[in-house]
Amino acid sequence: MRERVEIVEGDITKQKVDAIVNAANKSLRGGGGVDGAIHRAAGPELLEECRKIGGCPTGEARVTKGYKLPAQWVIHTVGPIWRGGTQNEDQLLANCYRNSLKAAVEIGAKTVAFPSISTGAYGFPLERATKIALTETKKFLEKDNSIEKVVFVCFGKEAFETYKRIFDQVFSS
Repeated sequence: MRERVEIVEGDITKQKVDAIVNAANKSLRGGGGVDGAIHRAAGPELLEECRKIGGCPTGEARVTKGYKLPAQWVIHTVGPIWRGGTQNEDQLLANCYRNSLKAAVEIGAKTVAFPSISTGAYGFPLERATKIALTETKKFLEKDNSIEKVVFVCFGKEAFETYKRIFDQVFSS
């Protein structure tokens, strides 16, 4: 199963996968960080389609076309804002990964790329978020063989090293 997960440092908008996951805000109208970069790279048609969807609650996922991205699809998920760990943040973040993978299967995606959801402006502690991301992915892949590759695209050396270290912990058991 380890071979079905890849960790890279780079730009999620350049990934040659079937679907990329967008760490979106509830309005799905673009913003900063990964969300803004995906909207800029995909072009104005993405925002137009997102407006028609009308938003997305925290922990859920919505799918749009990829437009000018190399990926055919964008799976938008809204991660929780970190409030100290007392507002169900862990479960909501786990739901983001679970629902995004489920959406990928529903659209027939074989390869999916994720950013580190909620660890930027939303303030989720990187190590804690990484453990949730990798644990939920492992659980999903154990039950579902339709996704061939999950790529975690890390922005910066700290995220990359954290993902590599926690990957070895989660996928060794």
